Amino acid sequence: MKGVLLINLGSPDSPNPKDVKKYLGEFLMDERVIDVPKWLRTFLVKGIILNTRPKKSAKAYQKIWWDEGSPLIIISERFQKKVQERAKVPVALGMRYGSMSIQKGLQELHDQGVDEVLVVPLYPHYAMSSTETVIEKTKEEQQKHFPNMELTIVPSFYNHPDYIRVLSEKIKENLEGVDYDHILFSYHGIPERHIRKTDPTKSHCKIDGSCCNTPSKAHEFCYRHQCFETTKLVAEYLNLPEGKYSDSFQSRLGGDPWLKPYTDKEFERFPEEGKKNLVVITPAFVADCLETLEEIAMEGEEEFKEAGGEEYKHIPCLNDDDAWVKVMTRWINEWSVAKAEVTA
Repeated sequence: MKGVLLINLGSPDSPNPKDVKKYLGEFLMDERVIDVPKWLRTFLVKGIILNTRPKKSAKAYQKIWWDEGSPLIIISERFQKKVQERAKVPVALGMRYGSMSIQKGLQELHDQGVDEVLVVPLYPHYAMSSTETVIEKTKEEQQKHFPNMELTIVPSFYNHPDYIRVLSEKIKENLEGVDYDHILFSYHGIPERHIRKTDPTKSHCKIDGSCCNTPSKAHEFCYRHQCFETTKLVAEYLNLPEGKYSDSFQSRLGGDPWLKPYTDKEFERFPEEGKKNLVVITPAFVADCLETLEEIAMEGEEEFKEAGGEEYKHIPCLNDDDAWVKVMTRWINEWSVAKAEVTA
C-alpha cells in the first residue's frame, strides 16, 4: 500500500525558553547544520549557544506564536489535511526536529498498512542543512523501525513549472495595486562551505560570478544556483523589468562567510539608492515560520524604515493556499498511479 510523508523543519512545543532550548539543542547538534567535529559542535552548542540564545529566540517566537500553537506546525497541519482530502493515498506529516518527529509520521503510515512511502521534503531548494538531513534522517528511521518500507524521495522542485507558477501567481496577486520600487527575493542563508561540500564534482562551485550560470551536474545539489534559478524563472513568468528585483540571503549564524548579499545589509542599502518602496518574498520557505514572520515581516520592515525606507510589504508563503494544495495533490496522485502501473 502506498502513502506519503510530508516533512518540514519543525518547531519548539511552546515559545518558553525551556522548550526553545530543547528544540535548538536538537537542531544545532545536527552534523549537517553545524558541520564541524562533534567535540567542537558540542562545545559551541552546549557550552555557548544554548546558554545565551534560547531566551532571545523565545522572545522572537512569542512575537509570532498563534493561539493554536506554532505557525509553522499549524500551517503544515492545515496543508496536510487539505492534501489528504484530495489525495488517493494516506498522507502523514512529520518534522525533522521537535516532537512531531519523522518516526511518528512513518509510524502513522505503517499503522495504516503503508509499505511504499513517497517522502516529500518541503524545501524547494537542496541544501545539506535542510533537504539532505531530512532524507538521511528518514532513511535512518526507516532502516531502524520499518525495514520493509520502500522510500521514494521527491527531488528539489525549485524549477518545477508547477511550483514556479503557483509562486508567481501568489506574488502577482500580492502586487496588485502596489507601487513598488524593488522586489527582494530573500532566501535562507547557508555557509559558503556547504555549497562546496555538496558539489559532487568537487571543483565546479567556486561561488563566483559564473559557476551558477555554467551548466554542471553540480547544480542538482547547489543551493545557490537553485535559488538564483527560481528568481530567474519567476521574473520571466511575471515579466519583471531588469533592475527591479534581486536576490539576498538571510538568517546567518556565526562568523564564517555565508552566501551573499545579506538581506539585512540590503535593507540598509536600498533607501540610499532611492528604493523606498520595497516588496519582499521568501521562496525558500513554503510555510510561514519564525524566519518569515519575525525576521522578515517584523524586523525587516523595522530595519528598512530605519534606513530611510517608506513602504514595505512582505508577501506570505504559499502556506495552505488551494493552488499549492492542488499542485502537491497532483504530484502525489501521479506518483501513486505510476507506481501502481509499474507493480501491476
